[in-house]
Amino acid sequence: MNGPIGRVHAIYPGSFDPPTNGHLDVIARAATIFPLVTVAVVVNPQKRDPFFNLDEREEMLRRCTTEYGNVRVAHFRGLLAEFVKSADADVIVKGLRVVSDFESEMAFAHMNRALSNVDTMFLMSDSAYSFVSSSLIKEVYLQGGDVSKYVPPTVLEFMEAKRHVTGRK
Repeated sequence: MNGPIGRVHAIYPGSFDPPTNGHLDVIARAATIFPLVTVAVVVNPQKRDPFFNLDEREEMLRRCTTEYGNVRVAHFRGLLAEFVKSADADVIVKGLRVVSDFESEMAFAHMNRALSNVDTMFLMSDSAYSFVSSSLIKEVYLQGGDVSKYVPPTVLEFMEAKRHVTGRK
């Protein structure tokens, strides 16, 4: 594709705890397809004890996406379908790393379509990031491993500041 299509607003939801290079790859590609992309940080009550609070996750994403004039960052609580409707969005974008991601995301895509009449578009992860997840990044980092190839420098700075403040490894 040579550029954005139509007047379409895409929502890219996630917990982004922390944002990874895989997330940024999906954002960059979505930004070339859609005139407006909202990166929507979800407050997920099922994910207890996040490493970064909501404000930190939003700030990291803002800093990591400044080069894209058509990307904004927001957050929401509750149903994605309700946020999509309130944002007047046209499509949901989800990144897929492995086949099991599709299996779980397919049910969400069908439910979101039923609740909001908005389709979900799946973007395959770049193979360099197909094994990278926020959970894995946190685990490796907290055990003293080097995650600098898998997160943007801004995110690494936030991680190091968090380690310094909390006294975690």
